[in-house]
Amino acid sequence: MTSFLNRMLPYVWVAVGIASVVTLAQTFSGFLRRIGLVGWLARHGMLLSGVLAGLAALAWLLVLLGALRRADRLPRFLTERRWLMDILDRLTNRAELERRMSQEVESIFVDAEALASKLKAQVVGQDRICDDLAAQIRRRLALKQRGKPVGVFLFAGPAGAGKTWLGKVLAEALGRKLLHFDMTQFSSGAFAATSLFGAGKGYVGSQEYGKLTQGLRDVPDAVVMLDEIEKAHGDVHKNFLTAWNDGFITEKSDGKQISTTRAIFVLTSNAAVDILVDLSRQYANDPDGLRRGAVEALRAVGFAPEVLNRIDRIFVFEPLSGLDIARVAALEIERMIAGYGLTVAQGGIDPQLLFDLMTRQKKMGAAASSRDLTRAIEEAIADSLIAAKEKGARSVILVQSEGGVHAKIAAPSEPHA
Repeated sequence: MTSFLNRMLPYVWVAVGIASVVTLAQTFSGFLRRIGLVGWLARHGMLLSGVLAGLAALAWLLVLLGALRRADRLPRFLTERRWLMDILDRLTNRAELERRMSQEVESIFVDAEALASKLKAQVVGQDRICDDLAAQIRRRLALKQRGKPVGVFLFAGPAGAGKTWLGKVLAEALGRKLLHFDMTQFSSGAFAATSLFGAGKGYVGSQEYGKLTQGLRDVPDAVVMLDEIEKAHGDVHKNFLTAWNDGFITEKSDGKQISTTRAIFVLTSNAAVDILVDLSRQYANDPDGLRRGAVEALRAVGFAPEVLNRIDRIFVFEPLSGLDIARVAALEIERMIAGYGLTVAQGGIDPQLLFDLMTRQKKMGAAASSRDLTRAIEEAIADSLIAAKEKGARSVILVQSEGGVHAKIAAPSEPHA
């Protein structure tokens, strides 16, 4: 736009010059009559007046456009027209330049120790992973130039070990929005990727953005959790390759590139559990050795090499055992009680209740998951909590008996947990 105004400036001065000539002509009309110019002006006066009026209108229009541009108030259709081409459109690929600018991020400095403490306070039995993850996040957020996501992390290991929960806690600890996708929903069919990345023009749904592309367009620094990534269709995996390697994903409906350079991707997988757990113990102090062994194990169960090559870090979760199961159960009970608008008194969970939950989880073996534990807790305490709430309780004590769990109303003097 600026270059266009600069090119038009000489014409403005021409219009001003002509207007000045006319003014002078009127002032020196006697002299001009003697040399015969007045007669010519009289014969062509209408034409000349029209030309001068047009030039004057153009001059005022250019002045107005210049003022609007300086105030950044130019209508969109003017800035997008080819006849008002920006110099960057003429001399380079402006879209590519804008994409690269969107990838430039500010350095963010995170206290790794404080972050690890927040993670370990809510994620039971995975202290080593919490420490390592916090250190990785600190290093990657501090990078100013980054053409890829902050991180692409794979959480592998048995069900119920806290993989999904750690992803949620990480988003909360960093103050980022969580975009959570169950990849089993994108496991089959030619259109498995459509709901994530949008549909091409001419296909059903092409008027709307995909769930993932829209999410990252609106919240570019989100934590993107892809639960059970191995269950996704191969076409879905292919679409993620550019997201993890090149720093953008393409929305199919309009072809726009959505930056992924500020996002954190957390993948979870239950594949090759036994082998990975053995490897994590064997290479407890050798991250490179663990990665080599984990990559081989995951390739053997069907992970594509190009997907594994784009994963920055593989964290192998240990199965929960012993008191760790009790800790998870206690935290889940506390959250459930809070969900009913109640608090639990300090020491208010009967040890027998936790012991029964531990025994039940052990009997289920490797098939047990955190969801199973949550369901068991809900079945055990929900009705009693509702009854206590109806009686006006604010704080409760859970007591295990032969008849089940009873939520006793805590006295006002009893401290809360």
